[in-house]
Amino acid sequence: MPLPDLDSSVGHSFGLEIDAVLIRQITEVTGLKMEQDVIELKQNTADGKYAIKKLPGRPKAGEVTLTRGLTEDNSFESWITDSRFGRMSSARRNGSIIVYDYEGIPIKRYKLVNAWPKSLEISTLKAGDTSVLTEKLVITYESMEVE
Repeated sequence: MPLPDLDSSVGHSFGLEIDAVLIRQITEVTGLKMEQDVIELKQNTADGKYAIKKLPGRPKAGEVTLTRGLTEDNSFESWITDSRFGRMSSARRNGSIIVYDYEGIPIKRYKLVNAWPKSLEISTLKAGDTSVLTEKLVITYESMEVE
């Protein structure tokens, strides 16, 4: 459902969908971007002046970091185990980061192509601390498509 022209999206509700499994407990997504190389073409113009023209180059692969509260769900751990032991045929997956509106309707989808987990980090364990334990999963992907 597209937003009206003057409204903007509030990033309060989003989730990760991998192999038709939706994980909605994600609390933060960082590093989501599309990027490509820049090629500099150095040349002389018709009147003899030196000019640099910038051209689009190859697309770059990306990385995104997902943070969620620590739960008994072990989907992140089992996914990274596949990549750690070289089972890349099962580790490489296509998935999407989905942004929802206030009514829970998807308004934007960032599709990650050939994504696999690079690292999993558990927050600091400290006796007497009352903060929520989190896990951060860094996912590397070959390309991203916006739907």
